[in-house]
Amino acid sequence: MASQDWFEKDFYAILGVPQDADAATIKKTYRRLARTMHPDHNVGDSAAEDRFKEIGEAYAVLSDPEQRREYDAIRAMSHGGARFTAGGPGGPGAGFEDIFSAFGGAGGPGGQRVPFGAGGGQPNLEDILGQMFGGAGPGGAPGGFGGYGAPAGPRPGVDVQASTSIGFRDAVEGSTVTLSSPDLGRINVRIPAGVKDGQRIRLRGKGRRGDPGAQAGDLILTVSVDKHPVFGREGDNLTLDLPVTFAEAALGATVAVPTLDGGSVKVKVAPGTPSGRVLRLKGRGVKRGTTTGDLLARVQVVVPQRLTDEAREAIEAMAAAEDGRDPRADLFQRART
Repeated sequence: MASQDWFEKDFYAILGVPQDADAATIKKTYRRLARTMHPDHNVGDSAAEDRFKEIGEAYAVLSDPEQRREYDAIRAMSHGGARFTAGGPGGPGAGFEDIFSAFGGAGGPGGQRVPFGAGGGQPNLEDILGQMFGGAGPGGAPGGFGGYGAPAGPRPGVDVQASTSIGFRDAVEGSTVTLSSPDLGRINVRIPAGVKDGQRIRLRGKGRRGDPGAQAGDLILTVSVDKHPVFGREGDNLTLDLPVTFAEAALGATVAVPTLDGGSVKVKVAPGTPSGRVLRLKGRGVKRGTTTGDLLARVQVVVPQRLTDEAREAIEAMAAAEDGRDPRADLFQRART
């Protein structure tokens, strides 16, 4: 919904993006600024809090296609982007300021202004825009363009954009985080199990309050997930690299694999297992709702850096037993095709 701020604030300059920036650029820029200016990282810095609030207000408008169209139209008019023919003072070709003068009215030859609307006071921005775009004048039938000029009602609250970072384990298992905002204060938010890096969570009614009797806006939370030193994630599957010795890979073995909950599970390594083979452990991945992913252990054969005399002799005997077999022969043959 338009407000007087839209005439006074350049939301594109506030975010530092060009006016023709696409939605992805606006979102990426906002997330970077919000993380830098977040009150949790600037405790006691009132300037940072004001800046955080300012970029949130700018993103709320520019991320909404309908609000952005209205904002661009209003800004274009306020900067001379449109001219109107208004009756009364100013005559044909009057500019934007003359429009406000014209809707204020001219009482008599001196062009004295009369307050717009019943009871005097400041003109209502929506009433003015409603008349500009085809809405009725004072006392006329309702009309309007894009909703302007319609009977005013309780305004719903505005959605609030926020971001937070959580640990890898918290993302998989779910957690509760506390957010702080200059507008909303401190809010406890439940992060559902299985949330992904970059995922957006909409919390109904947790945004800014609306007019009395109107619904509050939503809190739209973007979650960033930290990296884990051992585990990775592919969809609902967890992944890890599993080191095994040359002997375990060649002869076969049963080895322990760590799990995200701090425990371990046994897995069988078949004889002759090469590096890169993936061993699947069912049901040890990410649980989301009624489904649970798997744990994918990728075998990494560890080459010993130091050999004992006995180990060296054993490997030399194995090499001799292979009788000069070249493991790269097939590689070269396929390379020539």
